[in-house]
Amino acid sequence: MAKKITETPKTYPILGRWMNWVDRPGNDRRIFHILIVICIVSFSLEWTYEKHAYFDIESYKGFYAYYGFVMFAGLIFVATILRKLIKVRENFYGKKSIDTEDYPEDQIQRINHDA
Repeated sequence: MAKKITETPKTYPILGRWMNWVDRPGNDRRIFHILIVICIVSFSLEWTYEKHAYFDIESYKGFYAYYGFVMFAGLIFVATILRKLIKVRENFYGKKSIDTEDYPEDQIQRINHDA
């Protein structure tokens, strides 16, 4: 019989223990709100200093925020198109797929969960 692995946060590596708060319920919304606050603060800090840009377009306030958003949205759009171009059908591997193998009945451990 296989040995059960019991993992607790005490057995995690140091970084795993430090980042364990990310997995707790509700923290995804907290992370999202923290990122929004960071974006707003960094966007508002653009008015506190003078830029010495190489190109004129770089000197506009919030240029890099807009540029980053447009490029990220473009990346998602291109990835969606690329996925449709290179997607393979479900039975692409056919008989070479491991899912099509027949397993011997005497080697399968059946568990009755209704008992």
